[in-house]
Amino acid sequence: MVTGGQAGPTVMLSHGFGCDQNLWRLVAPALAERFRVVLFDHVGSGRSDLSAWNPDRYGRLEGYAEDVLEICRELDAGPVVFVGHSVSAMIGALAAIAEPERFEGLVLLVPSPCYIDDGDYRGGFSREDIDELLETLDGNYLGWSSAMAPVIMGNPDRPELGEELEDSFCRTDPNIARVFARATFLSDNRADLPQVKVPAVVLECSQDVIAPTGVGAFVRDQIPDAGLVTLDAVGHCPQLSAPEATVQAISDFVTGLR
Repeated sequence: MVTGGQAGPTVMLSHGFGCDQNLWRLVAPALAERFRVVLFDHVGSGRSDLSAWNPDRYGRLEGYAEDVLEICRELDAGPVVFVGHSVSAMIGALAAIAEPERFEGLVLLVPSPCYIDDGDYRGGFSREDIDELLETLDGNYLGWSSAMAPVIMGNPDRPELGEELEDSFCRTDPNIARVFARATFLSDNRADLPQVKVPAVVLECSQDVIAPTGVGAFVRDQIPDAGLVTLDAVGHCPQLSAPEATVQAISDFVTGLR
């Protein structure tokens, strides 16, 4: 879906695991006042064509990156500013590495190139943590959704936010979610980051158990032309918990490219 003006920068909003384009509803209208905004659902999510999903292609983040490039070619609107939430940050990075001419810049919203601790790198989880998370997801996806949504969202004083994320998880086919979860939580894209050759900004939250403090600085330091903005926000979905700050940070980056 394309909204906003037909002239000026094109901003593509890409959702994360277990979500769909609806999670951008609090930021998309404000961005559309200034930019052309492109919304879409990853294959297997939201209102996408489920018949197009297959585990081989979508068991790897590169499959999603290839879809992003196909959308860019279809739009034929010149370079876009890609805004990737959570795992979509790495999807956008992979797409920009493959075809940098299609990207004016990258906004990496609460990214993590690797969720598993490794030596001095602190991704936030041990391998045992991730294995347990995936085992629980396999055995009881609805129960996993109910337990994890409030943790991912944070903001316990605003339980409606966690409930919305849980509803989004529950709308996803469990078989598709299992494959996407492994692609998300077992990927390690740290070595890919120095290959990103377009301007980028990392937007992290001041409190985020999924992408903890330190991960954002790591991503910034690995990408040659990247900045870091710490949002005054809690949780892993600032587009819902702090939409105004998220819009401002995205807008500042886009206008700064001009």
